[in-house]
Amino acid sequence: MHGRKRMESAGVTRRWLWAGVLGLGLVLTGCRTTGAATKPDGTANKQVVEFDPVTVTADLELDKLNDEELFAGGTSAFAANDFKQAARYLGRLADFHPNSPHRREALYNAGLAHQRLKEWDDAYGRFSDLAEPEKGQGDALEASFRVAETLYHLERYEEAVKLLTTLAARADLPAGRRIEAQVQQGICQVEAGRTDDAEATLRKALAAYDALPDKAEVEDYFPAQAHFFVGEIYRLHYEAVKLEASRGSDGLAQDLNYKAELLLSAQGHYLRAIRVGNGYWATAAGAQIGALYENLHEHMVNSPTPPELNAEEAEVYRQELRKKIRVLLTKSINIYERTLEAAERIGSQNAFVDRTRQSLEKVKSLLLADADADTASDEVSVPMPASNAGAKHR
Repeated sequence: MHGRKRMESAGVTRRWLWAGVLGLGLVLTGCRTTGAATKPDGTANKQVVEFDPVTVTADLELDKLNDEELFAGGTSAFAANDFKQAARYLGRLADFHPNSPHRREALYNAGLAHQRLKEWDDAYGRFSDLAEPEKGQGDALEASFRVAETLYHLERYEEAVKLLTTLAARADLPAGRRIEAQVQQGICQVEAGRTDDAEATLRKALAAYDALPDKAEVEDYFPAQAHFFVGEIYRLHYEAVKLEASRGSDGLAQDLNYKAELLLSAQGHYLRAIRVGNGYWATAAGAQIGALYENLHEHMVNSPTPPELNAEEAEVYRQELRKKIRVLLTKSINIYERTLEAAERIGSQNAFVDRTRQSLEKVKSLLLADADADTASDEVSVPMPASNAGAKHR
């Protein structure tokens, strides 16, 4: 998926190179030569060079602009949120004016424009031209973090881990930047399926944060994000535990208890994310806690009855299960409502808030349906004989 986009991005670069190369009448690649024939006098015939067809496209509108005009046009477009135009103007400057004093800034802002458009391959290409993860400062350092972000979105997680490991190891960086790199490294390890490594990395970042005498030097976004993703690791462990009725009532109880322990571990880390006080991750963590209880409810509802139970025992089992399920739904509703209250109080509005609203309505409907089912079950299981009803009034 991402390889195709990357080739397209590289194709654009190659096309620009071809435009410059052909203008000088030189050949670098994409050519075929016929064999050189030898004349009777021993001298060689001239080689015939055949080129593969090359399509050269030019931006005629921008061709007549100098670097100052391109920079002004790109900067103005970026300020107006016209990121397509910004990438076009600034990219043109970066590629055709290598000696311009604006080239580095144009490269960086062209990368930002592509990033805003979610054109990750093109953003990667721009930021990579600037990035210096081992020693870079200023825009070279910022570009290095941006390269890691684009690699994440391109699902090239191991490359991102390697780059972020380099950044996190730099003693010359402020503590905040090193912690930022460690947290992002841990997230990429999670996405790569290396959850044990990820947990170690994230806990190391949190230990570094806790050891800081002045926590204000680190943006609260990153420790909150670290706690959130440790919670995500335990949520993944939780989801890996399946409730199998074939294991019998004892085995099912063990699995359920283990699943509940993992849920509580995940919840504990989500709650730590909330306590850090960052609005975005607090909302996200609240949404995930509610979703965990909702998910456990779904597993319990859909799990088959243990096969060794007879019909009467199975009915008792289902009744007890409904009581536990009602507790889970009530907890989920409580957490969702508190999450929405907190989001409203701090003015947070994001995808987690929207999902929480939808989930709250869904869980309320489930609770009502469960109560109706419980009432119907009681009416069926405890009928009132007509004779006894009349005897009470004698």
